[in-house]
Amino acid sequence: MSCWDTIQAYAFRSLGYGERLLPRGEYSLCEHFTLIGSGMMWNIYFGILALISGFVLAVALAVAKSSPNARLRKPAEWFIFIFRGSPLFIQFFFGYFLFLSLKGVSSFFDPFTSAWLGALVVLFCNTAAYSGEIFYGALMSIPKGDIEAADAYGMTGWMRFKRITFPTMLRLAWPAYTNEAIFLFHATTLVFFSGFPALRQQGDALYYANYFADKTFNPFIPYPILAGYFILLTLVVIGCFGLMNKRLNRHVPRAARSKLKLRLNLIR
Repeated sequence: MSCWDTIQAYAFRSLGYGERLLPRGEYSLCEHFTLIGSGMMWNIYFGILALISGFVLAVALAVAKSSPNARLRKPAEWFIFIFRGSPLFIQFFFGYFLFLSLKGVSSFFDPFTSAWLGALVVLFCNTAAYSGEIFYGALMSIPKGDIEAADAYGMTGWMRFKRITFPTMLRLAWPAYTNEAIFLFHATTLVFFSGFPALRQQGDALYYANYFADKTFNPFIPYPILAGYFILLTLVVIGCFGLMNKRLNRHVPRAARSKLKLRLNLIR
């Protein structure tokens, strides 16, 4: 089978299209790159949807945690504490068995036992908790002069939050939030190594890299390929978030603008 035939057969296998059987016998570099790249579609899917939905909840958690009302503040504090205090792998494990138990109660929860939705919910809660703490710290760092100036102009409530508080919070939190987004994409590799099964061998990039490592007894080919894909994905994330960072800081003098710095999280 030529490399082009391999691409046609396995490019979308992780989504259920193309050749059903995985390669056997000789494992070419083309098969490595194609199948691992096919699995990256799941990692991108989980990362993008969890990031977008988690952003909304994160802002709500940050506002609730900064509220003087204990009925809003305490649930936000406990939500952030639980999902930041427990390992993500354990959250996947308990999330799957929670949805599996609820499936017996109502058929509504049937889709949640699949990785495409159940794992997405777990990632959504996890990134919302971490991002919520980042945004809370940014809220607490907003200069009092900005709030006083808004009050002087007669801005209160939603208008002040929309025009002053929210943009300033984003500008202050964006470098740290960028690192959270990068780690979220890396954390998606845990999905199919937790409770959520890979149906019909339709796994993510790490699933296929592990398959080749087990069959060839040589991890020094598939895992560097996997790392290369994630490095490229990280560069894309940094580029996109860097453009947004410039947009948020367009009114700030160039010398005073906060720059994005990649900080590796070895343990979460």
